[in-house]
Amino acid sequence: MSELNPILQFGTSRFLQAHADLFVSEAAQAGQALGNITIVQTTNSAQGAARVAAFRQSGGYPVRIRGWHDGAQVDDERRVHAVTQAWQTGSDWPQVRAAAVAARVILSNTGDSGYQLFEADHAGLVDGDVAPQSFPAKLLVLLRDRFLAGAEAVTIYPCELVVDNGTVLRALIVNLARQWQLDAAFITYLETGCVWINSLVDRIVSEPIEPIGAVAEPYALWAIEAQAGMVLPCSHPQLVVTASLREYEQRKLFLLNLGHTYLAQLWLERGSPASMTVRQAMQDGAMLAALESLWQDEVLPVFAAMGAREGAAAAAYLEQVKERFSNPFLAHRLADIAQNHGEKIRRRMAPVVALARQLGAGLAQPQLRAMIAPELQQGAQQ
Repeated sequence: MSELNPILQFGTSRFLQAHADLFVSEAAQAGQALGNITIVQTTNSAQGAARVAAFRQSGGYPVRIRGWHDGAQVDDERRVHAVTQAWQTGSDWPQVRAAAVAARVILSNTGDSGYQLFEADHAGLVDGDVAPQSFPAKLLVLLRDRFLAGAEAVTIYPCELVVDNGTVLRALIVNLARQWQLDAAFITYLETGCVWINSLVDRIVSEPIEPIGAVAEPYALWAIEAQAGMVLPCSHPQLVVTASLREYEQRKLFLLNLGHTYLAQLWLERGSPASMTVRQAMQDGAMLAALESLWQDEVLPVFAAMGAREGAAAAAYLEQVKERFSNPFLAHRLADIAQNHGEKIRRRMAPVVALARQLGAGLAQPQLRAMIAPELQQGAQQ
């Protein structure tokens, strides 16, 4: 396969396989997709190489959708056919560069440390045959290739769980271009000639299917903040274009993500079994009571303080979250959720306390404050 697809995706995670890739594949069946996807594996592991080889095979891959939706059981398998090419940056950098020039949309989901820069990356890599190490440096090189080729504007959709992810990634890459002393016209192109989208993704994808594929819940949301000139990868019932992401971000971060992190905290404190899942925690009376108390006493009142509409929307979303956490089909391990635990506390708990203070909600929030105090102290010492 040698086609140059209009969608270029950085990251081969099971999440993207069962979310964006599935959206595009389903949309294509209705003639509502921009086109096929080329996937880029950014690490050079043997496991990554095996995954790339599997993506290159014809026939697509499975996504198993299992759980509850509006009280009804869902258990079906779908097949993703939208991914038709895959490359690895370590061995296929020239092909990745060609694919980037041809693309109209770039997607990414590079994990919690995806925006980290590496000292080994330098300006000499811009015209070299070796890929930079960090994702931002890779993307900078590829966007410069587009600039030099006179390619049309590209729309960039970061899917990392970072607030204002498009804005953050643009600033990171523009600053890196300045550090590398690249020309002013290219920096202007980065700032105004590319369309950087803030987006939010929401779906629990709990297990891989080897070598590619995944098990996921029925619920899915891809919320995209509208910008002039943007090109959508597809139209899909679970893709929402909105004037502002803030309400979607706050509900997901403060209810679902915070709930996950709080269960991980209880799991760590209690020394619960390593195999314990979110569903098992929801069946544990003490853990469930503690989580319900946190949601009802320390989080939902913050939404109520924003206004009646926000409070009602948060309460409705929380009911969906409870259904999702109790999904009998998903083995979502707390040990996985507990990875990068301190950073997740800073991202998910601290903003709830700060917002309550800003709104004058008058909440004690003892559990949240107890969790964030050590993390804030550690952050101040670093």
